[in-house]
Amino acid sequence: MGFRRHSTNLFSKLLFLPLTLAAFVPATLLFLLLYTEWGKPLSIVESIERDGVLLVATRNSATTWYEGPNGLTGPEYDLVTGFAESLGVKPEFITYERDSEIMDAVENGEVHLAAPGMILKGMPQRIRLGPVYQHISRQLVYRAGTPAPASLYQVGDDEIEIAEGSHHGELLQQLGEQGELFASWKSAPDKDVEQLLYLLQEKAIKYTIANSNVVDFNRRFYPDLRVAFDIGLPQPLQWAMPRRKDISLHDRVSDYFQRIRRNGKLDTILQRYYAHVDLLTFADTHTFWKNVESRLPGFEALFRRVARASGYDWRLLAAIGYQESHWNPEAVSPTGVKGLMMLTNDTASLVDIADRTDPEQSVVGSARYLRFLDGQIPEEVRMPDRQWFILAGYNVGFGHLEDARILTERLGGNPNIWQDVREHLPLLAQSKYHTTLKHGYARGREPVAYVDNIRNFYELLVWHTSFRTASAENAENPDARQAREKSL
Repeated sequence: MGFRRHSTNLFSKLLFLPLTLAAFVPATLLFLLLYTEWGKPLSIVESIERDGVLLVATRNSATTWYEGPNGLTGPEYDLVTGFAESLGVKPEFITYERDSEIMDAVENGEVHLAAPGMILKGMPQRIRLGPVYQHISRQLVYRAGTPAPASLYQVGDDEIEIAEGSHHGELLQQLGEQGELFASWKSAPDKDVEQLLYLLQEKAIKYTIANSNVVDFNRRFYPDLRVAFDIGLPQPLQWAMPRRKDISLHDRVSDYFQRIRRNGKLDTILQRYYAHVDLLTFADTHTFWKNVESRLPGFEALFRRVARASGYDWRLLAAIGYQESHWNPEAVSPTGVKGLMMLTNDTASLVDIADRTDPEQSVVGSARYLRFLDGQIPEEVRMPDRQWFILAGYNVGFGHLEDARILTERLGGNPNIWQDVREHLPLLAQSKYHTTLKHGYARGREPVAYVDNIRNFYELLVWHTSFRTASAENAENPDARQAREKSL
């Protein structure tokens, strides 16, 4: 009998346990959801961190995001990548052709933010703007050889063409309503602003409107472009985000720009892309393009062949050759350097070159010397800064370059970033600084100009070979073809 009572009690307890758990577990979960962080929805930033990806709308252009010889690059690419790193995530760029498409993507929540490198004036209420990080102007652009209008009143009956979906259309419509614009204008279907600048260079159109940063980049490629005047006051560049009650993303963006403005990173990024672009004069650019047509074809195959063997971009070798001799294999300097790449006797001996005046030996020697110089640069200096350090060291000597790196760090800069060292190199000519350094006085402005020039020539050649054909094909129309045939 005692055994039966014990079995009955045990059975009752076993039956009671799952019933208790069935009631307790949901109650516990409900409590956790209501009274702990588990019950709160994730913020936008927390969702981004959880997914590990920041979705960014932008444009494919030189002032935003593009694929260069050394991989993805561009001002907005650098800024966005830095912000994504601060969140511990990876950026994913989604490109759009029209300004309006970018804003639609933001409004509809298809992306977390937009970094379009364009003026975002008069945005819809559903879009929240980030802090201002740069100012640009809207400019009326025309071609050299035609009269320059002093104002919009003087544009007359000539038509202004703008990129389809561009915010410039709203500006022109507003100016027309205010009685400040009498010229006609139209949106060019399937054309972006860089294609319109090409058409302007080719005399197919007479006027267009472009942002000043875009004009600055493209004037090197299209030397006949001229700016008539700025339209209105300078305008801010900002990122755009969907307007939500949750402002966590906006707050993090604001904190990021405040931080990089304070520590100098913002200036470094902007200077990296803009500091050298306006250094070539109109005459420099015209002379360069003339030599591209007349001299480069005779050496392009050589540059390409040596580049394949050495691992360097042939356009970089060609840019160095242009800076040194304007692609003249018979060039000789007063100091005795000679040949296509203007090698010294010591350099030729170092890289085992017998005849500096032989174009092939000259280019091979230059590539070997670049590789030798590469070995002198500290490993912590990364591309693309590394190649500018190599060229600066070639020009001024690695002792002085190392002094400039030490001085840069001493004055609060980053000794591994070319833009920071570029800023401090000219100080080597001042006794206040060079007397405190190992290698003493140096004409520090010369390597800065040397590297800036090669960067410009290199970018022109990259554009010439990579983008010019595509731009021409995309922008080409019967009017452009007819205009070019007439000019010939």
